[in-house]
Amino acid sequence: MPGTGLWRTKSIEQSIADTDEPDTKLRRNLSAWDLTVFGVAVVIGAGIFTLTARTAGDYAGPSVSLAFVFAAIACALAALCYAEFASTVPVAGSAYTFSYATFGEFMAWIIGWDLILELAVGAAAVAKGWSVYLATVLGSLFGKGAATTFDVGGVTVDWGALLVVAVLTTLLVLGTKLSSRVSMVITGIKVAVVLFVIILGLFYIKGANYTPYLPPGESGGAGQTGVDQSLFSLIAGGASSSFGVFGLLAGASLVFFAFIGFDIVATTAEETKNPQKAVPRGIMGSLAIVTVLYVAVSLVVVGMTNYKQLATSAGDGSHKTLATAFSDNGVDWAANIISFGALAGLTTVVMVLMLGQVRIIFAMSRDGLMPRGLAKTGEHGTPKGATLIVGGLVALAAGFFPADKLEEMVNVGTLFAFVLVSAGVLVLRRTRPDLPRAFKVPLMPVIPILAILACLWLMLNLTVLTWLRFIAWMVLGVVIYFAYSRRHSLLGKRQADGTGDPVKPA
Repeated sequence: MPGTGLWRTKSIEQSIADTDEPDTKLRRNLSAWDLTVFGVAVVIGAGIFTLTARTAGDYAGPSVSLAFVFAAIACALAALCYAEFASTVPVAGSAYTFSYATFGEFMAWIIGWDLILELAVGAAAVAKGWSVYLATVLGSLFGKGAATTFDVGGVTVDWGALLVVAVLTTLLVLGTKLSSRVSMVITGIKVAVVLFVIILGLFYIKGANYTPYLPPGESGGAGQTGVDQSLFSLIAGGASSSFGVFGLLAGASLVFFAFIGFDIVATTAEETKNPQKAVPRGIMGSLAIVTVLYVAVSLVVVGMTNYKQLATSAGDGSHKTLATAFSDNGVDWAANIISFGALAGLTTVVMVLMLGQVRIIFAMSRDGLMPRGLAKTGEHGTPKGATLIVGGLVALAAGFFPADKLEEMVNVGTLFAFVLVSAGVLVLRRTRPDLPRAFKVPLMPVIPILAILACLWLMLNLTVLTWLRFIAWMVLGVVIYFAYSRRHSLLGKRQADGTGDPVKPA
């Protein structure tokens, strides 16, 4: 039976029934191939073009390839749990919807609130990165004086970031099928660039650069002491999280950012023709493709350039990228091609992050935890109001505010979502064994338990400061839930007037 109060759950049948409401109905027109493209589109982006070099230089050294493997294992375990949930509950909202069906409304709100922060922060940060690469490309075409920012009354306006967010918001309003087609073209370009990096880079590899594979730990560097070092290294008494075992583990938690996106495939389940089969294929397919590419790129980059040359500059704090490895080897023309590829890559990352953000808000609004008007779908079968609001907020953050290191904030929230989804699979198997499941997690309950432990382990290796910011955001979410969402909950109103879930479990 559904619970009451904070722990009231929304039945699977009710979640699916709500997808047929005329005013909030999404159009089903995506295939397994579309979902795979979406997954690869968002995953191959900021992580591969920026994090690989910086993680090697600041944290892991040549063992950055092993850090990618560790992160990929955690993602694969969680991906199996996402695939079962998404094939069983093909409803927009991803981890939010899954949590509502298993842990209750309060935990669903917490995870939804968490995902709002992570996706919005991620989209804004990547939009800023897109603008930086645009300036680089414009500089190579028209001279080094080209810029994507200007000052108005002492305020710096990033017109490059505003441009990409405005264009992508328009595409998302016009429909996810059109968005998928645009993603397919751009994704093809950036996958070609990644393959170009791997193939050309093989000719510049120097075996000496792989030694030592795991550099000894240092007391300084990027992983400094106090709130800037990983929580695990602080608890374990490590001097810092720069290199050594602590550096490798911190590096795995950082490059996890490069895999974020496959879970967004689950947010489009409600818009998929055959979600029971297409969603698991899209999730696992996109994850498999990017893992192979990531490990190959990381091996090539650290083989081309000594990891010490990839460290964050102490003077200006600038970050090294894939292009740095080619510039250091005198292949500037290749560095320019990589910059063009990065520009294309970051475009689809911003778009799919915004798509995931809109679908989370759409699902929460349909349940009454946010204003119901945001769940209205327009003539194109998309939630126009929610899309425009998300586009406006991301544009505001990316266009007028300076961007700092935001990868870890995105990571901690996403890992938290993965933990709940993995635990939710265990709960739903026990509470609703009767549900038809097109895809089942193998080796139950071993895989979900391993997924939970792996994600918690990666969370422990994020910085103390990241944890403090995450806790502050969660506290704000709790306040909003009790001040607004709990009183406006559609499920709560149904229980109050005695109707409960109109669709009862079989």
